Amino acid sequence: MASTAAAGNGSSSILPTTIPKDAAAADLEHRRRRRCLCCCLLVTILILLILAITLLVLFLTVLRVRDPTTRLVATRLAGVAPRLTFPTASIQLNVTLLLTVSVHNPNPASFTYATGGHTDLLYRGAHVGDAEIDPGRIPSKGDANVTMALTLQADRFAGDLGQLVNDFLTGSVELDASTRIPGRVAIFGVFKRHAVAYSDCHFVFGVAEMRVRSQQCSDRTKL
Repeated sequence: MASTAAAGNGSSSILPTTIPKDAAAADLEHRRRRRCLCCCLLVTILILLILAITLLVLFLTVLRVRDPTTRLVATRLAGVAPRLTFPTASIQLNVTLLLTVSVHNPNPASFTYATGGHTDLLYRGAHVGDAEIDPGRIPSKGDANVTMALTLQADRFAGDLGQLVNDFLTGSVELDASTRIPGRVAIFGVFKRHAVAYSDCHFVFGVAEMRVRSQQCSDRTKL
């Protein structure tokens, strides 16, 4: 009987372990916060991924620069200016031509240019004239005319005078023009970047008709 009582007393001294209500509530709150933090992190990663994909699509489609196209549409004689140089007392002749070039911009960004646009004219590799380009703006996916006053320095042709005479007799003169226009592109009126437009053209000038007979241009833009 005594042993039974002792056994009974021993079993009654072992109590089940229980978690306090405050500790259980704190653990539940901690788990809830972890779930919220994980959800916020996943949403942030998803938004960043969508933004990265959107920027990539914009870069490959809208923001990708397409080369413009240029075409000489009008040439007009503006004046002839003789110039006396010393000490040789030789007379040089400068001829000024007003040129109008049509430019087509296929990009969804406008191109604005101020001063600094310049064109060099070459005859059989020799520099024979240059032009300063007036400031202007070419709209997005649109056309605009670029005007310039091209000054031909007749004395520069002296090195190839015999070939020039032969070209006149055959009825056509071949010329090359290299143009560089620095400016800024504006995409949707928000994104603005510095850009430089380049154009290299080969012209065949018809002597009889006094106009450009044919032309071939290579245009490109660098950001």
